[in-house]
Amino acid sequence: MKLRESGMPEESYWETLFDVDLILDRLGIDNRLHDLIEMGCGYGTFTIPVARRISGVLDTFDIEPAMIERTRQRASKAAVGNIRYHERDVLTDGFGLSAESRDACLLFNILHGEEPMGLLNEAARVVRVGGAVHAIHWRYDARTPRGPSLDIRPRPERIVAWAEDTGRLHRDGGPLDLPPWHYGWRFIKS
Repeated sequence: MKLRESGMPEESYWETLFDVDLILDRLGIDNRLHDLIEMGCGYGTFTIPVARRISGVLDTFDIEPAMIERTRQRASKAAVGNIRYHERDVLTDGFGLSAESRDACLLFNILHGEEPMGLLNEAARVVRVGGAVHAIHWRYDARTPRGPSLDIRPRPERIVAWAEDTGRLHRDGGPLDLPPWHYGWRFIKS
């Protein structure tokens, strides 16, 4: 199932909308983390920098074959080889990974979809106890140059409520300010 309002703009424009290093630093994504999951690789904007930072493997999932192929091309050119690519409808079929098998899951700009609780529950299922689900989203502000319409864009407190409603995820501080256009959360699995 493709998410509502999930179309991607042109790649070079998309890349200008994030301070990737700042976001990853503030989320604490570094070599202390081993195996991670990413929901929605897109152009690889986060995939490649995350893979470079971690000490294990990044499993990235996308429903769009063109996005997987573009990310694979970019990773190959950058000589980043610790990424496994999965063309999969996670909303329908889950990640297909063992329970509590990953250190963290990345849900970046994706919780505006029809099934945010389904994504958060599946993320909580595959992350080990003490691991994290990292979520970022567009600020709830009409001035943002991109992002889903405000009528479906979640407010920060809504994302916290969803995560806590899983019964397994609890916020670790936050929200994190992720300029220029985002905020984020780190949820720890108990």
